[in-house]
Parts: sequence; structure tokens; C-alpha cells
Amino acid sequence: MLDSLILVVFPVLMAYAAFSDLFTMTIANWISVVLVVAFLALAALLGLPLQTILLHLACGLCVLAITFALFALGQIGGGDAKFAATTAVWLGFEHLAEYGLIASLIGGALTLGILAFRKLPLPVWARGRAWIDRLHDAKVGAPYGIALAITGILLYPESQLFLRTLGA
Repeated sequence: MLDSLILVVFPVLMAYAAFSDLFTMTIANWISVVLVVAFLALAALLGLPLQTILLHLACGLCVLAITFALFALGQIGGGDAKFAATTAVWLGFEHLAEYGLIASLIGGALTLGILAFRKLPLPVWARGRAWIDRLHDAKVGAPYGIALAITGILLYPESQLFLRTLGA
């Protein structure tokens, strides 16, 4: 049962956050809270050393400091800032550079795709759908949580919790 939770909780919450960001342009605070609490609970149940758990929390705090500064400068949304930090808690410092690089590449591709989409007229069937109208609106940012979630899912199989669950 514990193995199933470790292998499923993180990817399910990542996918939920990505779809939430796509459809509402928000990532609810509860997602970040549940991610941190789930990490702490599963890491403790799996027997990760306290020092390792604290390093993962420190990684999240470092990312939160950076992303909060970006939020204060108007560069990213608050949900994205918290979501990136809580994802970093799960991945730890050992995957932080990869997380930043891959999320930037995926986020860049996502943003370019949205910019191209915004140059096209909306088909009749798409008009009036709030989430499509929002994506098409040039005054609205990009749902960057999608890139953060995809990157988290891609890197999760290399994380300590995942590998320890598989006995690696």
C-alpha cells in the first residue's frame, strides 16, 4: 500500500495542478500543502533519514525564495511560485538544476505555442468557453504550472522516494 501511495500521489497531484492551471489559470494552495504533507509523511514512513528530509525541505525553501522574488517582480504567478517550491521538495537539490532547465524549455515551448494560438481566430465551437477564451486573451499570462508539472513527472522516477520504493 505504501509503495502504491509513493508511486501515485505525486504524479496525480502534478496532473491535477496542470489541468487546474490550464482550465482556471490558478493552482490552489491546498495542492501545495498536500504535496508537502504527503512528502513528509511518505518520507518518514519510508525511513528516509531526517537529514535527507530536511535537505528536501531546504530545497523547497530556496526555490520559494527565488520564485517569490519573481512573483514580486510580476514575472510569475503566486500559484506557480508555490507549486515550483513544493515540487522541489519532492525532487531535492540533486535534481534542482535539471528541474529548472527542463521546466524552462517546456515552459518556453508552451508559451510559444500559446502565442501562436493567440494569433489565430477562435473557431466558432471554441468561443464562449471560458478557459479557451482566457488562453486566447493576449492580456493573460501562460499557464506555466503545466510546464512545472510535466517536468516534475518526468524527473520523479529519479527521485529518492521513487527509487527507494523500488529498492534501487
